[in-house]
Amino acid sequence: MFQIAGLIVFCGLLAQTTVQSAPDENVPVDLTSTLLDLPASLISALSDNLLSGGLLNSLQTLPLLDILKSGENAPSGLLGGLLRKANSVTSLLNNIIDLKITNPQLLELGLVQNPDDRRLYVTVPLSLVINVKTPPVGSLLKLKVKLNITAEVKAVEDDHENVYLVLGDCTHSPGSLKISLLDGSGSLPAQSLLDSITRILDKSLPELVQGKVCPLVNEALSHLDVSLVQSLVDELISGQLVIKV
Repeated sequence: MFQIAGLIVFCGLLAQTTVQSAPDENVPVDLTSTLLDLPASLISALSDNLLSGGLLNSLQTLPLLDILKSGENAPSGLLGGLLRKANSVTSLLNNIIDLKITNPQLLELGLVQNPDDRRLYVTVPLSLVINVKTPPVGSLLKLKVKLNITAEVKAVEDDHENVYLVLGDCTHSPGSLKISLLDGSGSLPAQSLLDSITRILDKSLPELVQGKVCPLVNEALSHLDVSLVQSLVDELISGQLVIKV
């Protein structure tokens, strides 16, 4: 009888211990710590979602060769100044230019907040290498390309008080396109060729990248963890979100 009573008392104490320990798992300090990490959590989640969503493959398969072939449809386009004596610059470009995009990279995302409303701005910095080959003269140029896409992320609330993160404006950052020569060899003047390529890509590459990346950003937002979105939107709406630069 004593043993049974002892067991009952022991189980009662264990139950009390179990009940009392539950609230400790959700103390305000832990919640505050989590909220302070919201911007970093958002950046990390967006980066992961962009990569898993095929961002790098989209960059590597950009149809840059078609853009360079079309150029400006005139001798002033790619290689135009170097091949003026050719019967058809376009025909030569179709035959001699081989272009490959290698080493696409997603660099560290940036995040800033508009202090006046519920908007965030995510900077998506991209980098890739373009190999341009001209077989007849054995020339190989390696170009480094960097470009930023800026995505506006807005917190919205519907009639049922449900909150969401949605993609607003998404565009390339003006002036962020940088093209530099990594390596060049052969008889063709590397700088002249670089100038010609840069002239064409300046006009078309930003919009081309934007068209590929922005839908992926929208998809990445839709796959964010629900609890992360809820916490982030709550802090954004209340004006308590703090982003450390």
